[in-house]
Amino acid sequence: MNADVRVDWRASVSLTGSVVKWLAVPMLFPVALALYYGQGIEPFLVTVPLALAVGWSLEQLHDEPGEALGAREGFLMVALTWLLVSLVGAVPYVAEGWLTAYGSASTLKWPVNALFESMSGFTTTGSTVMGTISFEHHSRALLMWRQLSQWLGGMGIVVLAIAILPELSVGGAQLMDAEAPGPGIEKLTPRIAETARTLWGLYLGLTALEIVGLYAFHRVGVAPEMTLYNAVAHGFTTMPTGGFSPEARSIEAFSAVVQWFVIPFMVAAGTNFALFWHCWNRDLRTVVEDVEFGSYLGIIGVLAALVAGLLFTAPGHDALTGALEPSLRHAAFQVTSIVTTTGYASTNFDLWGRQAKFVLLFAMFVGGSAGSTGGSIKVIRWVVIVKSLFRELFTTVHPEAVEPVRLGDTAIDESTIRGVYAFTLLYLVIFAVATVVVVLVGHTGESLSVFEGTSAVAATLGNVGPGVVGPMANFEGFPALSKLLMVFLMWIGRLEIFPVLVLLTRAYWRS
Repeated sequence: MNADVRVDWRASVSLTGSVVKWLAVPMLFPVALALYYGQGIEPFLVTVPLALAVGWSLEQLHDEPGEALGAREGFLMVALTWLLVSLVGAVPYVAEGWLTAYGSASTLKWPVNALFESMSGFTTTGSTVMGTISFEHHSRALLMWRQLSQWLGGMGIVVLAIAILPELSVGGAQLMDAEAPGPGIEKLTPRIAETARTLWGLYLGLTALEIVGLYAFHRVGVAPEMTLYNAVAHGFTTMPTGGFSPEARSIEAFSAVVQWFVIPFMVAAGTNFALFWHCWNRDLRTVVEDVEFGSYLGIIGVLAALVAGLLFTAPGHDALTGALEPSLRHAAFQVTSIVTTTGYASTNFDLWGRQAKFVLLFAMFVGGSAGSTGGSIKVIRWVVIVKSLFRELFTTVHPEAVEPVRLGDTAIDESTIRGVYAFTLLYLVIFAVATVVVVLVGHTGESLSVFEGTSAVAATLGNVGPGVVGPMANFEGFPALSKLLMVFLMWIGRLEIFPVLVLLTRAYWRS
């Protein structure tokens, strides 16, 4: 290593190994399911030893696991962790395709498809290349692994690691900042590891509450299809705003009462989890006065009302035209699903009119709140941008005035405003370039419209899910080049771009 290289990559890779090694533990859950349902455990018998071996080998690169990481090491560790976890997580898909009776029908036995599905899972994107989703074509264990991968990625793999691994607590604050480099996770307690445990405790509690509620509907007879398996599966993918479902028709497969019930949990998933902590501590004033939270609810309400109006009044929507409750339900569900980047579908909105679909496409760029499990640009950045634009209009009229941009009573630092503009501009540039590439590469066997290409890129970069490309469709028909590009988009989108792209600069590696 040259003397002017400042990155202690061995420390970063070693800590990445610690996380990969522990990935073997949650894999025991689908193993138990496979044994319970009498299905093969071969995919996980291959993956569990592999995760242990890869993790242990990487750990040996550094013999001081408790040493604090600097900013550069934090970026490298976080970026590598999400990439390697997704690579290891893809192995069960490939293994089931080649080693079990499901192999002949599985598209996931091909490594590019498996990596796409795994990255989509851990980054809570929800896009899929699975041509057929059913228990006849995939084992219950593998489909639950697909759900579980989203739940693990929702609050953040590194945040979870900080909460449970002592060797990561020393540099925990640096790692949490690297995993969400924008307006992000509020430090709720004096110790960062305790904050991580608090966030995961809230996340676990809300997940359990949803699972109990969903299964209760099944027990009382209003949701016959919501078995315990389905309740757990959808609990695992609502709170991380993931959107995977073991049902091919997503939430459309369940009754209206289930769809209404899921909406507030999607709203909660897109809310800054620090606000739940304030609620728990009876600090409701902080919640009421939170500018981002009010804007977030307002955006969902306005867009849902707009889409409901379009569905209720526009001709050609068949059962929705003139039907108030279904129009309100599907509008509220789909707008919430897209804004929070959950990606569930209560109906095939690809059949809606162009106006309603354009509203949903716009919603894909909103995102959830900072400190939530939602993706995309996020509401707080849009609030800062709008407020700063109004500030510019004011100072144009009053050039000598000093007018800070405020969130509530807090003045925002000018460097923070520049960072918001830089992220948003970079996000939009990457979106535009990737859209051009995807449209030019096209789609296997059929033409790809600009609208569909735009939607596909927005869905993967923003970790939204199926997007307007079709909630009941999939990405199987895209060429391998487009799929690999989308894997990259999901990766950088989940980490808010900078932790990955900074690794590609010369300045990162040298003084």
